[in-house]
Amino acid sequence: MAKIVLYMFMSLDGFIAGPDDGPEQGLGVGGERLHDFLTFDGPDDDPDHPSSARSHDEVGAAVMAEAMTTGAVLTGRRTFEFAGQWGGDHHDGVPIVVLTRSAPAEPPLGHARYVTDVREAAAQARAAAGGRDVLLHGAEAARACLRAGVLDEMALSVVPVLLGAGRRLFDDMPPELVELELVRALDGPGMVHLRYRVLPASASAGES
Repeated sequence: MAKIVLYMFMSLDGFIAGPDDGPEQGLGVGGERLHDFLTFDGPDDDPDHPSSARSHDEVGAAVMAEAMTTGAVLTGRRTFEFAGQWGGDHHDGVPIVVLTRSAPAEPPLGHARYVTDVREAAAQARAAAGGRDVLLHGAEAARACLRAGVLDEMALSVVPVLLGAGRRLFDDMPPELVELELVRALDGPGMVHLRYRVLPASASAGES
């Protein structure tokens, strides 16, 4: 079955965007530092379009390439809209499932669809991925998937900066213990790329 994998760049103090993030400033004040190791040399050189991003180093490039082999995208509506809906195509024309509390009247661009239930969104994304993994975007969507038990793995690229304020990846989580298993640690120039498997709740409870 296709795995749902969160890919995220984050600061050492846990922020994935600086303060005042919005449609005109998707990474907030100072948040562009999280993407300093990337260049944008796709067809449109668009820093908001993931398929145009390239890493300066081989390790980062391999992680980026891995993310772009996914067969579907599952994203929160906030991230989707801040990114301009990626023009309707995140990468390679793969289906995009947008998790939202309420679907707007206007349909999304391109290959996207709105879904209001997190488990249904995850199921649709897995089915649409054609046997490949699902790329998960967005902090709120990640927390929703984690709470619902449908997030399989997290690929976190830790950038050596301290933002000090902004949007944290794991804010507002319930108090239950979540156990992770480190399955990969890659050293890149000045940063580290970590990949974790989310352990089932029953397994976590059994070890405590």
